[in-house]
Amino acid sequence: MNRRTPQIQFPSWLPVDPYVLLLVGTVVLATLLPATGAAAGAVGGVATGAVALLFFLYGARLSTREALDGLRHWRLHLTVLACTFAVFPLLGLAARGLVPYVLTPELYAGLLFLCLVPSTIQSSIAFTSVARGNVPVAICAGSFSSLVGIVATPLLAALLIGGTAGGFSGDSVLKIVSQLLVPFVAGRLSRRWVAGFLVRHRKLLGYVDRGSILLVVYTAFGHGVTEGIWHRVRPGALAALVAVEAVLLAVMLTVSWYGAKRLGFGRADRIAIQFAGSKKSLAAGLPMASVLFGAGAGTAVLPLMLFHQMQLMVCAVLAKRRSRDAEARAQDEPSPPPATAPAGSRAAPPAGRGG
Repeated sequence: MNRRTPQIQFPSWLPVDPYVLLLVGTVVLATLLPATGAAAGAVGGVATGAVALLFFLYGARLSTREALDGLRHWRLHLTVLACTFAVFPLLGLAARGLVPYVLTPELYAGLLFLCLVPSTIQSSIAFTSVARGNVPVAICAGSFSSLVGIVATPLLAALLIGGTAGGFSGDSVLKIVSQLLVPFVAGRLSRRWVAGFLVRHRKLLGYVDRGSILLVVYTAFGHGVTEGIWHRVRPGALAALVAVEAVLLAVMLTVSWYGAKRLGFGRADRIAIQFAGSKKSLAAGLPMASVLFGAGAGTAVLPLMLFHQMQLMVCAVLAKRRSRDAEARAQDEPSPPPATAPAGSRAAPPAGRGG
C-alpha cells in the first residue's frame, strides 16, 4: 500500500498522551460543572449527533483498496480478530469470579465491555512502526477490527452483558442501528463524493473526531455525577480495577506474542499481531458505551479510559524494547566471509589499480 509510515516519538522514560490529559480534564469539568436540567438535554442531543457524525466519517474513510490488499494476510487478521473478540471476552468472563470481592458489579460490567471493544488503529500502527514490525498489515488489522467491531461489539454486549449493565436493554440494538450503523453505511456509500474533502481537511476532521469523544465523555460523566458515580466508586475499588487491568494487559501481550510465534508468523508479523491484538479503542468504545449503557455510561467507560492510558504507557516501553532487539540482532549477525579466488587462479587486483 502506498502510505507513508507513521512516525511517533515518546518521552525517554514514560509517555503521557496529551489527549488523555484532555480526557481527564473533561472528567474533572463534568464533575465540577455537570450539565443539568434543560442544558443536560441539549448537551445530550448534541452528543448524539456527534456520535452519528463520528461513525459517518468512519464509513467515509474506509478504503476499499486497502481492505482488499489486506485480504492477502487473512491468517494474520483472523489471529488479531481472535485475540480481540474471543480471547479478550473469555478473560472478561473469567473475571466474573472477582465480583464482589475485588470488583463491584458496575465496574465489572465496564471491564467486560472493555473486553468487547475493537482494537485501535493509530496506536497499533505507531507502535508497530517503532518496533520495526509489519506496518501495512497493522493498518489493515486495525481497520478490520474496527469494522467488525461495529457489529460484533453490540451483539457480544447483548449476549454477555444483557440487561444487567446500567441501562443496557434490547432497545439498545435499535439505537445501535440508528445511531451507529446507519451513519456508518451512509458514510460508506457517500465515499466517492466526500473522499476528496476528507483528504483535504484531514487535520480538521481529526479535531472533530476527538472533540466528539470529549463531548461524549462530558455527557456520560456529567450524568454520572448527578447520579452519584463518585459515591459508588471508592478509591480502593479503583485501585483494584487498575490491578486487574494490568494483569489483563500482561496476559494479552503474552498470548498475542507467543501465540503468533506458535502459529508460525515471522517477527515483523508477530509485532503487528501483538500491538493490534492487545489494544482496545477508546475512540470506538466511548460512543458505543454512550449508546449501549445510557445513564450508566459514566461507570461503564471508566475501565476503558484507564486501560487506554495503561496500554499506551506499557506498549511504548515494549515497542522501544522490540526496536532495540531488532538493532541488536542485526548487529550480531555475522558478516559474510570475503570472497576467495579458486585455487590456481589469479587474485583480482585491488580496486583503482590497473590489471
